[in-house]
Amino acid sequence: MNRGRHLAFAAMAAAALAVVLGLAACGSGQGSAPAASSSAAATSVSKTGVDVRVATLKGPTSIGLASLMTKAKAGQTASNYTFTVTEAISDDVVPGIVKGTYDIALVPANVASVLYNKTNGGISAIDINTLGVLSVVTGDSSINSIADLAGHTVYMTGKGATPEYVMNYLLDKAGVSDSVTLEYKSEATEVAAALNADTKAIGILPEPYVTAVTTKNSALSARVSLDSAWNAAAGDTGSRMVTGVTVVRNEFLQAHPDVVKEFVAEQKASVEAVKADPEGNAQAIVDAGIVDNASVAAKAVPNCNLACITDTEMQTALTGYYNVLYMADPSSVGGTLPADNFYWLG
Repeated sequence: MNRGRHLAFAAMAAAALAVVLGLAACGSGQGSAPAASSSAAATSVSKTGVDVRVATLKGPTSIGLASLMTKAKAGQTASNYTFTVTEAISDDVVPGIVKGTYDIALVPANVASVLYNKTNGGISAIDINTLGVLSVVTGDSSINSIADLAGHTVYMTGKGATPEYVMNYLLDKAGVSDSVTLEYKSEATEVAAALNADTKAIGILPEPYVTAVTTKNSALSARVSLDSAWNAAAGDTGSRMVTGVTVVRNEFLQAHPDVVKEFVAEQKASVEAVKADPEGNAQAIVDAGIVDNASVAAKAVPNCNLACITDTEMQTALTGYYNVLYMADPSSVGGTLPADNFYWLG
């Protein structure tokens, strides 16, 4: 599997939020606003004299920044932040980090490792911003664990990419890998259609598709969180299922370590603020161009597994996750596992 396919898959996952939440709004009888543009920028009044250019993707990775974006617009942040929210990970974010257009970026976990290898160690991971967002969705009430999938066909997307590797790992850990048939669809909408056609069918969906599908069809529910299943399989190793990672160019980090440290502190505060008050931050999510419907955004926030995990906890969580991906397909993490200097323990 080549690097381009993994980046393309990550881009599709990042775009899912704006698309599906709009569909969910239609399904719940709410009018949807015009689709958000592919990028949006917010700039604060500079206080430190340091400009920080942040790229992030539409979807859960951006939602946690909503409160910080609002403060940046009001000039209430430590530095002069410019945020770019985009769907174009392979055409914008990745080359932007490589060329120095962006200083900090929030990217899919495997892409962070790919970037580390692509830049010959030129970036560092500063935090985990989103944990696992995949769930087993079905109307079959007998499905309460990964082991319960034995003898069933499971619909999902992501063949030859991280969802397949994660699912195979969990099935193997549950001892049912030989008795579960994984049937791949090209898009999550196809999985959703299969579930709506037969509520006893079983599918793997990411947030916010889970929220959209279960809101539209009350016969369906999220029966098993793959994040919880991963935690159970990992035991006390500290390994986590990781969706999003925040990275920084090392050139910028070395020049402005205090600025990066302050960004992480403000990011953490923003994540906590959004999680604590989804409704109060929903309009900020819309204003940033992440979602086009505030009421739907508010409903999705609690299910997006937003986080800001740093230091050795981040390293332990990511190391375990990357090991699983590497064993499945080395190209999914850029060919080799990141060295210890990938993890900023600032």
